[in-house]
Amino acid sequence: MHSAASFNFAVLDGQEPRLSALASAALYGKGIFTTLAIYQREPFLWSKHWSRLANNAATLGIDISLFAEQQTGEALVELIEQNDVTNGRARLTFFDESSGYLWPLESKRQTSLLITTADLRPSITNLRLTTSPHRINSTSPLAGVKSCNYLEKLIARDEAERRGFDECVQVNERGLIVSASMANIFWLVDGSLFTPSLATGCLAGTTREFVLENLECKEVEAAIGELKSADEIFLTSAGTGVVQVREFDGRLLNGEPHTITGLLPPLN
Repeated sequence: MHSAASFNFAVLDGQEPRLSALASAALYGKGIFTTLAIYQREPFLWSKHWSRLANNAATLGIDISLFAEQQTGEALVELIEQNDVTNGRARLTFFDESSGYLWPLESKRQTSLLITTADLRPSITNLRLTTSPHRINSTSPLAGVKSCNYLEKLIARDEAERRGFDECVQVNERGLIVSASMANIFWLVDGSLFTPSLATGCLAGTTREFVLENLECKEVEAAIGELKSADEIFLTSAGTGVVQVREFDGRLLNGEPHTITGLLPPLN
């Protein structure tokens, strides 16, 4: 993380922002966030990220009416300049600071916005992927929402890493492919590109949407067996871009190049 942060549109030292210990964000993880890429000092796909934030806020009942898209975008650009970021990533988090009925607290502020920046996450050149034993509930009210309640994702990722893998694929309660723990997933079979449909409970990732807008791809409901016979597998996220998988559950993939890996802007 870079040294400066933006908190409710004020640029501060990154250690300064504070939340109430009794806020719903602190007690229950009631908040939403997005991570976006910064290429050549510009936020990438900003409008898509804002649209998802607004939709997620409405879903969870988080009031972001004091934060307009233009003003928030300007605060993001200001922070990019302050931290002198050429290529990197930013995270915008809306914290619900209202109190719940279990632990009531009089609070003047309902929602806070924290913006932070950092370098891009290092790309893994020989990514090893496995199947997670932890399933995603597609009927959950949090399905498809990028909320601050992220513990299930971290548990799945940590379990895979303990077994020597870099990432894991999660399926839903019906055994259908949903996503990786920290990324959307695409796979190639006989020259055709596939990705899970939103009906599986997967997140509507902004990079995923960008791929769908620029490449022919079928959104499907597919069992995990489809991945076991895939020619290539790709993971996409704003923080890492497009990463090609080298190994899935012990099976080496061909490693053949595909157009998807060259979709995002170059870093130089």
